[in-house]
Amino acid sequence: MKWITRSHVHVDRVACPWLIRRFIDSEAEFLFVPKSKVLEIAAKEGAIAFDTPGAELHHRDHLCTFDVIIKAYELTDPALLRMARVINAADTDHLEADPLAAGFEAIAVGYGLRYPDDLENIERQFEVYDALYAWCRLDVAKQ
Repeated sequence: MKWITRSHVHVDRVACPWLIRRFIDSEAEFLFVPKSKVLEIAAKEGAIAFDTPGAELHHRDHLCTFDVIIKAYELTDPALLRMARVINAADTDHLEADPLAAGFEAIAVGYGLRYPDDLENIERQFEVYDALYAWCRLDVAKQ
């Protein structure tokens, strides 16, 4: 399936493709386009739009798109829910809400500077998100 969002990825637009590829659609193909073109190209390509105004899978109230996708696909893995707290805090500028959020914001900025190509950026950052997920599995196991 094709998935589409805005170009110039940051926290949520890296976390969401990671979530989709790891838990929803292992064969997902991602398209990154200008914000003004996302819904138009989604309709043309038969792609699922996410993290863009007008998309069903987009921020709602206090939820970032990562949270919305977790709810939409009824994912209940405790480690994934722990990870969602980090992603939400980093993506919604509530860095004080989770002790790891500021680090993920910094990582997103750094990867954006090093890898301006969105596809290369997400592929390289997936390793970081895999590591966060592994840490979250350990963290929830301690509780």
